[in-house]
Amino acid sequence: MVRFARAALPALMCSAFAVHAQNAAQADCAKKEGEVMVYHSTQLEDLKPLFDAFTKKYGVKVTDWRSSSENVVQRTISEARANKNTADLIENNSPEQEALRREKLLKKMDSPHFADMRPGTLPAHHEYATSTMDVFVQAYNTDKVKREEVPKSFEDFTDPKWKGRLGIEAEDQPWFGTFLKHYGQDKGLKLFRDIVEKNGISVRKGHTLLANLVNSGEVPMALTVYNYKPPQLKAKGGHIDWVVLQPAIAQLHGVAVLAKAPHPCSAALLFDFFLGEGQPILAERDFVPSSSKVKSPLGDTPIKFIDPGEALDKQDQWLKLYQDTVVKRKG
Repeated sequence: MVRFARAALPALMCSAFAVHAQNAAQADCAKKEGEVMVYHSTQLEDLKPLFDAFTKKYGVKVTDWRSSSENVVQRTISEARANKNTADLIENNSPEQEALRREKLLKKMDSPHFADMRPGTLPAHHEYATSTMDVFVQAYNTDKVKREEVPKSFEDFTDPKWKGRLGIEAEDQPWFGTFLKHYGQDKGLKLFRDIVEKNGISVRKGHTLLANLVNSGEVPMALTVYNYKPPQLKAKGGHIDWVVLQPAIAQLHGVAVLAKAPHPCSAALLFDFFLGEGQPILAERDFVPSSSKVKSPLGDTPIKFIDPGEALDKQDQWLKLYQDTVVKRKG
């Protein structure tokens, strides 16, 4: 064993040196490019600390355009079809990244940080990689809902005390489809029909808006809020707290480099930064990091992932189920 270890050591050192040399060459190339253009769906205030840290380290300016996940996809595809190559890196939900992959717009990547990623967060094709996991949590207003009232399961939402007090996001059909997949479709559909018929549910568009409505007390309890928003609001003195009911479901949120990126070195460098040095920066903003080397704000909570390919393939089916059962159903 000692002889093997001694023999293996030079090979490991050579491998580490090769990675370092490759990163140095990439950084030099990126510095010459001088900038990188990012299209993203995350609030800029959450990504700015990462962008600033990247610019400070490499001297590469980050220009960004932020819109909804759907708009990011539409603009990227429209520009590609017009042979207008503007964006370098896309930061978006994984189903939307999968849509761009199927359009053959993304570049297959390699990164030393892939080895550190949590199981299930890196697709085999390597054309996008998870940077954070947006876990759906159940948020409540601490003035409107007592701690002892907080549900311990989704079944608790059928209790009459929740009449007129519930809210949900309008376009969370991937969450709903994944919920049914793990909870049982017939059982899950019956549960949500009961919740809506007995207690009603206020449907709002936008996870940030929904979290803010909980914080203000307009929506006392919301069923689908991204995990990072309640602690951000609470840290500012907000009247909000949250729980994570099972099955806990996460939307994988990823980064991808465009195949025809105008600044390919800068894009690849920022891609690596998201998966490496950017992970603790994102965790400080209460995001659940994809790296196993960075502590998750949710600890060891078991999480089910929305499958990006399945979310695309079953989009119409899941949308109809969600609208018929939750969005358009009258309480």
